[in-house]
Amino acid sequence: MATLDQKSPNVLLQSLCCRVTGKSEAEVAHQFQYAVRVIGSNYAPTIERDEIVVSAKIKQELLKQRRREDADIFSGLHKKLQGQGVLKHRWSVLYLLLSLSEDPRKPSSSRVGPYSSLFAQPLPRDAHSTPFYCTRPQSLSLAYGDRPPSGLTSGLGPSLGPGLGSSLGTSGISSLGVYTLNGPTPTPQSLLAGQPPQSAAAPVPPLGSRLAWALPVNPAPSTATAPPSSATAPPSSALGPPTARTVPSPKMTRTRRDGDMTGEVTETALVRDILYVFQGIDGKFIRMSNQEDCYKIDSSKVAVSKSLHDLSSRLSELGWLHNKVRKYADSRSLDRAFGLVGQSFCASLHEELKEYYRLLSVLHSQLQVEDEQGLPALPSDGSLTLRRLLVWMYEPKFRLKTLAALVDFCHGRKGGELASAVHSYTKTGDPQMRALIQHILSLVSQPILHCLCRWIYDGELDDTYHEFFVASDPNVKTDRLWHDKYSLRKSMIPSFITMDQARKVLLIGKSINFLHQVCQDRTPPGKITPVSKTAENPTDAAVLLSDLEGAFQEKIDAAYHDTSKYLLDVLNRNYLLLEHLQAMRRYLLLGQGDFIRHLMDLLKPELARPATTLYQHNLTGILETAVRATNAQFDHVEILKRLDVRLLEVSPGDTGWDVFSLDYHVDGPIATVFTRECMGHYLRVFHFLWRAKRMEYTLTDIWKGQMCNAKLLKTMPELSGVLHQCHILASEMVHFIHQMQYYITFEVLECSWDELWNKVQQAQDLDHIIAAHEAFLDSVICRCLLDNNSRSLLHQLRSIFDQIIEFQNAQDSLYRSALGELSLRLQFEERKKQREEEGQWGVTAEQEAEEQRRIKEFQEMIPKMCSQLRILTHFYQSVVQQFLVLLMTSPDESLRFLSFRLDFSEHYRAREPRLRASLGTTRGRRLSSI
Repeated sequence: MATLDQKSPNVLLQSLCCRVTGKSEAEVAHQFQYAVRVIGSNYAPTIERDEIVVSAKIKQELLKQRRREDADIFSGLHKKLQGQGVLKHRWSVLYLLLSLSEDPRKPSSSRVGPYSSLFAQPLPRDAHSTPFYCTRPQSLSLAYGDRPPSGLTSGLGPSLGPGLGSSLGTSGISSLGVYTLNGPTPTPQSLLAGQPPQSAAAPVPPLGSRLAWALPVNPAPSTATAPPSSATAPPSSALGPPTARTVPSPKMTRTRRDGDMTGEVTETALVRDILYVFQGIDGKFIRMSNQEDCYKIDSSKVAVSKSLHDLSSRLSELGWLHNKVRKYADSRSLDRAFGLVGQSFCASLHEELKEYYRLLSVLHSQLQVEDEQGLPALPSDGSLTLRRLLVWMYEPKFRLKTLAALVDFCHGRKGGELASAVHSYTKTGDPQMRALIQHILSLVSQPILHCLCRWIYDGELDDTYHEFFVASDPNVKTDRLWHDKYSLRKSMIPSFITMDQARKVLLIGKSINFLHQVCQDRTPPGKITPVSKTAENPTDAAVLLSDLEGAFQEKIDAAYHDTSKYLLDVLNRNYLLLEHLQAMRRYLLLGQGDFIRHLMDLLKPELARPATTLYQHNLTGILETAVRATNAQFDHVEILKRLDVRLLEVSPGDTGWDVFSLDYHVDGPIATVFTRECMGHYLRVFHFLWRAKRMEYTLTDIWKGQMCNAKLLKTMPELSGVLHQCHILASEMVHFIHQMQYYITFEVLECSWDELWNKVQQAQDLDHIIAAHEAFLDSVICRCLLDNNSRSLLHQLRSIFDQIIEFQNAQDSLYRSALGELSLRLQFEERKKQREEEGQWGVTAEQEAEEQRRIKEFQEMIPKMCSQLRILTHFYQSVVQQFLVLLMTSPDESLRFLSFRLDFSEHYRAREPRLRASLGTTRGRRLSSI
C-alpha cells in the first residue's frame, strides 16, 4: 500500500486498466488514453443527483433478490453514513455501486446506463414526458414559476396525464425545472419506489422533478406481450390494466420511422430532422431556404400532412434563432477589438447555447433509446413527437427569442454602451426574461466593475480597448492633470450607473493620481481608503447590480469621501492652499489696507514718471520696504516669497500708474486651483481696483491741497470764485468715488469672498473648491464691470477717472500760478517795507507800474481758469449722467441701487431728461409690482 501511494495517478490508472482488461501495458494504450480523457473531462450528468432515490433503488434491488436482511443492513449503514458526513460524494458512490451490480448480459434497455430511463417510473400510455438535466451554472439563480404556456396546453387536453396538464411550467435552456443553489431539486415522494402517490392536497413538487421522473422505460420485449415488471409498475389506480404490444420486425420499424409505403413523410422522420434543425443543421426533409431566410419543407418533393407541416414550421424557428445567436457569438468572439465586455457578452451567449445543447443531447439520447429498442413510434407510448417537442421547447424558444432580440439591439456597441443595451432589457415585467437578462448583465458588467475597482482603489486605468467610461489622455502634462488628463466618456457610462456616481468615480481615481504624480504623495491606498483593504474585485457582479442604491453606492461614497478628504488635507497641510487663497484676497484684491496705502505713498514719485523710465528691480525694492513696514511682514514666508511686481506692456504716453501691477507666482499643486486663466482674471481685477484706488488717493491729495491753500489764498479775493468752483467739483468727485469704492469693496468683494469662503469650508472634493473659486472670479469680474456685457459702463467709468486726473492737473496748475503770484506779491511788500525802514521811498513810480501790470496779467488769467474748470465740470457731469443712465437700464439690481446712491439728491436727474424717464419707469415698475 505504501508503494501504491508513492506512484503517480497516471501509473495507478494504467495499472487499473491492465487489471480490468487482463492485458499488458502495451495492449491497453488505447483504453488508457480513453480513461485519461474521461477523467480529465468536465461531463455533467443528465440525471438528478438524488441520494435518497439511489438508496431506495438499491434497497429495491435487494428486495427483488429476496435479501431482506441485506436490505435492512444497507439501510442502517446508509443512515450512519449520512450522520457522520465523512463521505462528500455519497450519491456518486451509491450510483457506481448500483451500476456495477447490473448484469452485463441483460439487454441495455433494462440496465441503468441510459440516463433518460434511470430510476424512471412508467406513467399512463397517454402521458407526455420530457427530458430533464440538472446541471447548470451555479451563478445563474433562476426560479421559474409553474405557469402553462399559452396556446400549447389547450391543444393537448387531458393527454398530459394527471398532475402535469395543470402544472406544466415553462422550461428553459439551462433547465426544464426549478433549481436552487443549495442543492438538487427534491425528488417527488410519489415517485419513490414503495410509496403511495401524493394526494391532491399535498404540495406539488417542482416541474423539473415531475418531468424528469415522467420519462418512460420501454423494456426490450422478449415475448409477444411485455407486462411491466413489479419493480417499475406504478400504482394500479394510475395505470389501469396493462395492454399487449405487438413487436414489429426491424424492417417494419425502419419503414415506420422513415416513411410509409405511399411516400408520405412520417412524424418520426420529421422529429429526427427537427432535432438536427434545432442545431442549425439541414435535415433530410427540412432545409434552410436562403431566399426566404427560414427552414422549410419542400412540399414539391415530399408529401407532408398539413398538421405536421405546421408543427414543423413552428419548431424550425428554433433553428433560425439558434443560427442568429450562434453566428453573432462566433463572429464577435474572434474580434479582439470587441473588448472584454464584448467577450463576456459572447461568453454568456455561448453559455446559454451550451445549456441549449445539453437539452438537445438528452432529446437525441431519448430518440436513440427508442431506435435501439426497435419499437414502433406510437403517440400513446410516451415517445418523441412533434407535439411533445413543441411543449418541451416552449421555454428554450422564449429564451432564444430573447437572446436574438438582444443580439440585434447590441449590434455595433461595445464597452459600457453594450452594458447599457443589455441593462435596458431588464426593465420588463416578465420574471423569466428579467432573470435571464440579469444573469447576462452580471457577466457583461464584470470587466467594467473590475476596471472600476482598480480605478477607485489603486488609481490604475486598465482599459486597453477603451470600454471604461473614464478616459485618459497620455499627451497631457502633469501641470494639467486635474483639468485635462482624465474625462468622462458619456457614451460609455452604463445606464445602471448614474451621472453622479460616474462623476464620483472619476474624481476618486483622479485624486489618487493627483496625489501620486503632482503632490508626490506615495501613501498606500489602504491608508487613504481603509475599505480598499477588504475590497476585492467584484467576483459576483450580480450582488452589486442587485443593490445599486445600497452596497454599490456605499462603496463609491466611502472611497469618494476618504480619497477627497485626504487630498484636501494634503493640500491644506503641506501646500497651504487656504493661506494662498487669503493672500490673493489681501494683495491682489487690495484687502490689506495698510500695506496698499503705504505702497502707494512709496511708489508715488516713481509711478508719476513715464512708464519707459521704470525699472522692475527698483519697484521690487520698494515693495519689500512696504512689506517690512506694515502688517504684511507677519505673513508666512511661503506667501511673501511669491509676492512680486509686474510691469504691463507700455503704450505711448503711459505713466507708471498705467503699467504697474502686483504679481503672485503659483506653481505645483496650488497651480491646479490658481490656473493661468484665474491669474489673468486676478490681474484684470487688480488693475481695475488699483485704478479706482488711485482715484481715491488722488482725490485725497486734491482735498489736502485745498485745505492747505485755503488760508494762504485769502489775500487774493479775485480767486474766490475759482476756488469755490474747485471745491464744488471736488466734492462731486469725492462723493462719486466713495460710493463706487463702497460698492466695489463691500457689495462686490466682501460678499463674494464670504460666499467663496463658506463654499471652500464645505467643499467635499477639489472640484468643489475649483468651481467655487471660478464662480467667485466670475462674479467679481461681472460686478466690477469687466465682462463683455458691461463694456459701455466700463468705458464711461474710465472716462470719469480720466476727468478726475484732468481736474487734479488743472487744480495743481491753478495753485502753482496762484502761489507763484502770491509769492511775488509778498516779496514786493517785503522789499517795500524794508526800504521804508531805511528811510527811503517804499516804491518808485516805475516799480509800482510794473507791479500793477503784472497783477493785471494774473487777473486776466483767472477767467481762462474759470472757463477751463467750467468745461471740465460740464464734461464730467455729462459723463456721470450717461453712466447713471446705463446703470438704471442694467439688469443687475445692485447696479440700479448704486445709481440711486450716486444721485441721492437728484442733482443729475434735474439735468438729464433720460435719467428722469428711467427713474420714473423704474418707480412705476416697482409700484406696479407692489
